[in-house]
Amino acid sequence: MYCTPTQLADAKLVRELAQAATPERMVIPADAVMDIVLRGQDTTGQDADQVAAAQAALVVVQKALANADGLIDGYLRLRKPRPYPVPLNPVPEIVEVWARWIARYLLHKDRYGTEEKTDPVVRDYREAIRLLELVRDGKFNLGLDDPLPPSSAGMPAFCGPQRVFTTDTLKVFGT
Repeated sequence: MYCTPTQLADAKLVRELAQAATPERMVIPADAVMDIVLRGQDTTGQDADQVAAAQAALVVVQKALANADGLIDGYLRLRKPRPYPVPLNPVPEIVEVWARWIARYLLHKDRYGTEEKTDPVVRDYREAIRLLELVRDGKFNLGLDDPLPPSSAGMPAFCGPQRVFTTDTLKVFGT
C-alpha cells in the first residue's frame, strides 16, 4: 500500500474516517476507538459495538486505499518514456500523499451540499490526478531515484548516416 491506515491516523484523519467510512446503521465509533483500530492496536476493554463499527469502517478505508493504489499504478504504468515498475518500493513521500488524497476523495464521493470549487477534498484529488498525469507524460520527477533521464546540459548528440559531402569529395569541383 502506498498509504496505510496508520498513516491516515498520523495525518489526524481519525474523526473524518470514522464519519465517512462507517457503514450506515452502525454507530460512528469514538475517535479513540477508531484510532486504535486504524493503528492495529489491541481493542481489549473497548465497547464491542464501537470496535465492530471501527473495524467495519477500516474495511471501507482499506478498500479506498487499494483503489487509490490501483489508480496510481495505472498512471505509473503508462509513464513515458519508460513505465515505472509498480508497485513502487520504496514509496516516495509524494506518492503516499497522493494515495491519501485519492482515498479521501473516494470515501467522500457520495456526499452532497458542498461547493466543488472550495472543497479541499476535491481540490486535493484533482491536484493528485494532475500531478499523476505529469508523471505519466514524463514531465514530473518522483525523486532522486527516479529513472527519468536528467535534462541535458551539454552539447547535443547527433546520429544519422555518414556525410555525403566532405572536403575530400568536394575537391573534384575545385576550391
